[in-house]
Amino acid sequence: MKRIMIDADKCVGCKNCSIACMQAHRGSGSTYDICLTDPDNESRNTILLDEQQGYKPLFCRHCAEPACASGCISTALVKDKVTGHVLYDREKCAQCFMCVMNCPFGVLKPDRGTGTYVVKCDFCADNDGDPQCVKNCPTKAIQVREVK
Repeated sequence: MKRIMIDADKCVGCKNCSIACMQAHRGSGSTYDICLTDPDNESRNTILLDEQQGYKPLFCRHCAEPACASGCISTALVKDKVTGHVLYDREKCAQCFMCVMNCPFGVLKPDRGTGTYVVKCDFCADNDGDPQCVKNCPTKAIQVREVK
């Protein structure tokens, strides 16, 4: 199973990963015309500052035992047995946001625009190969690795 792995020591806080994620999920245009204040343009990852003013990339871990999925009353979040990724079905979502409360890493969030669905990494499911965040990291702080 493939997982996104982070080497926080290599992160320079450029947010190329976030911009690439926004672009991958908006359908058209280029990264140069993304309106960062538009609530429809949301990244599924974020870069935070830690106590030492270092960068802390925050990405979905697609956990082996995902607390988000086990807390989902409507089965909108399920772990794919083949890929190991935690998948979200917006049509099934009951908007209870138990998944947001259950995520021990604080990755999942309600959308900024309407607050009616969950914004979560889908591993760029509609894209062949590595997720866009990985492809666009200039320092290789984000990588995809095969795990058992």
